[in-house]
Amino acid sequence: MIIKRSIMAHQCGCGASHEEGELGVQYNLYKKIDIENIEVLNECEEGSGAAVFKPWENRLDRTKYVESDMDNELLFNIPFTGNIKLKGLIIIGGEDDLHPNKVKLYKNRPYMTFDDAATAPEQEFELCVDTYGVHEYAPKVVKFSSVHHLSLHFTGTEGSEKIKIYYIGLKGEWSPGHQHGVTTCTYELLPQMSDHMRDNLEDIDRAIS
Repeated sequence: MIIKRSIMAHQCGCGASHEEGELGVQYNLYKKIDIENIEVLNECEEGSGAAVFKPWENRLDRTKYVESDMDNELLFNIPFTGNIKLKGLIIIGGEDDLHPNKVKLYKNRPYMTFDDAATAPEQEFELCVDTYGVHEYAPKVVKFSSVHHLSLHFTGTEGSEKIKIYYIGLKGEWSPGHQHGVTTCTYELLPQMSDHMRDNLEDIDRAIS
């Protein structure tokens, strides 16, 4: 009897085929995000940006999304609870002109602003339309090891007024961050007279005896 693996495959707008079963197991780094301290600049609704980091099986949920406010840019400042080695990225964008066109990745640059995003990123990707959320973008592992903070700068096509994102998936390895212990040291800044008087008395006693 021949047993076949039952894994659904999809093809995204870039023409690449991907197996869902394998991706679902790997895209779990959302659990390692310090979600309370995530910052999303130019989000239309405050707090909506954090909602796009969700379980892989919920990636097609269209009720939770983030939309840009004033123009077609979004900047995510993403802190982690430890260090990660980033190995994969999946993006589900909005419909038609609301779909982001490009994303730039920055490593370990907390509190980035849009002015900071004008600097060269560690890597950038042109984004394709991926309705099912199965197209992987592969960051260079050498550049994205020991990442405790990740910034993602999304921009839309020229002439578009806004962008929308439904899902951001992150794949990789996590390790606890190194904690530095605090050492308390006590120093004698001024000599204590009582100590020296005691030493002198002991010398006199020895001399008399």
